[in-house]
Amino acid sequence: MHYFSKVTHRLISKILAPVWLVLQTATTVLVVVNDDEAKMLRIGFVKPEIISWAPRIIVLHNFLTSEECDYFIAIARPRLQPSKAIKSDQRTSFGMSLSKEDSKNPMVQAIEKRISVFSQVPVENGEPIQVLRYEKNQYFRLHHDYLPDTFNLKQTGGQRIATMVMYLSDQLKGGETYFPMAGTGKCSCAGKMLKGSSVKPIKGDAVLFWNMGPDGKEDPNSIHAGYDVLLGEKWSATKWMRQNKYS
Repeated sequence: MHYFSKVTHRLISKILAPVWLVLQTATTVLVVVNDDEAKMLRIGFVKPEIISWAPRIIVLHNFLTSEECDYFIAIARPRLQPSKAIKSDQRTSFGMSLSKEDSKNPMVQAIEKRISVFSQVPVENGEPIQVLRYEKNQYFRLHHDYLPDTFNLKQTGGQRIATMVMYLSDQLKGGETYFPMAGTGKCSCAGKMLKGSSVKPIKGDAVLFWNMGPDGKEDPNSIHAGYDVLLGEKWSATKWMRQNKYS
């Protein structure tokens, strides 16, 4: 048995392709995947929503199952350490990175493959998934995900071209992912109205954004922040993707 999913060239080019190809017509094509692959990719469940073209930001609703979210939290909770940042007051979360042994778990491997398909970045180009916990009044101030250290870039697969943040919990207030350079309107972050766009942390959703533009250069407009948590705990899992194989 096969699942048949109708998608348009426009959907493929604008949502799945990192080079952001623009096709003039929205003719329909047929994508055929088998049962196991359809389940792994969550065909029919993941719903893309474009937040911004410049910087390039897409929310993928229902990207993770509730079971997958709970699994990440369960393996991370006993291993959390204070998160590192260039400035001590820039980031106040706790986190941990998945080990090579963690990455052998079939559930983690399925998520890694799903990230690769939706970002169109090979699995081997990704850094280990990092799980983070933000408690009340914790945050990550405005920053870029691309790296300034040219020596380390050559050693570890090049620049970070894209980031995916997966939300593992909800039942909280605040904690939005804020993009001040996305759009010309206003958004709500921790009860404040700010210029730009924000993504509310909803369990199972993910936000995919590009740290480099279509010209292959770092995009300063990709600057973003994890806004203060006002109530509850915010759990997330982050995947950074490099230009080449990560080592």
